[in-house]
Amino acid sequence: MAWGYDNIPDQSGKVILVTGANSGIGFATAQALAAKKARVVLACRNLVKGNTAIATIKSRQPDADVTVEQLDIANLESIHAFAEKFVREFTQLDVLINNAGVMMPAYTRTQDDFELQFATNVLGPFALTGLLLSLLVKTPSARVVTVSSMAHWLGKVDFSNLNAEKSYRRFPAYAQSKLAVLMFAFELQRRLEKSHPAVSAIAVHPGVTYSDLARHSSLVRFIQPYVTQSTAAGALSSLMAATAPAVVGGDFIGPSGF
Repeated sequence: MAWGYDNIPDQSGKVILVTGANSGIGFATAQALAAKKARVVLACRNLVKGNTAIATIKSRQPDADVTVEQLDIANLESIHAFAEKFVREFTQLDVLINNAGVMMPAYTRTQDDFELQFATNVLGPFALTGLLLSLLVKTPSARVVTVSSMAHWLGKVDFSNLNAEKSYRRFPAYAQSKLAVLMFAFELQRRLEKSHPAVSAIAVHPGVTYSDLARHSSLVRFIQPYVTQSTAAGALSSLMAATAPAVVGGDFIGPSGF
């Protein structure tokens, strides 16, 4: 179906959390939701960049209700601290958008000794969602939107090497993480249907989008200008999943066509 920015319903009264919202698809998502009157929390690893994003949004929408909070989605201590503060300060969470991600970095281990892509793209969103679930289930018709990728088609979850202890190749590790996070979204929906059916879990992919996500790959950066869409177009999948009335739990939303 054709769906665009004009289709986004008014979001007045809603609290929406977007991880990795200081740039790229996350920023475009946050900006569009703020324009529709949502109270938007930008969860960003770098507060300087987060505050710059806030300033940009407010320069375009002076009445936007946007705030930034520090969150390193690859760090469990940071996730716990963020979630504890969020639950203290908010009485509702209408939409959690697990947007933050990393693509094909050099082999890196996190402070918690996990491989960076699996930690950022899978373990972090899993932990954050679990810690915020108590708030989500108290909010009528809450949604959890998790960003996967078309790369999941090429992914294979290697349970004997989830943490890249045997070997590490950048793209296979990325594809594995995006398949795993898609599996997480579907399993979350399956469990919510049994325990909290008013909460929906929706997965999305943005299509091939020009963003800073490709900063670790010179090849991808080279071809990006020729084969990618804008971040504004890439954000439509997340925006539809977060706001469209017809969306239901278990949906996997992405752009059609080339």
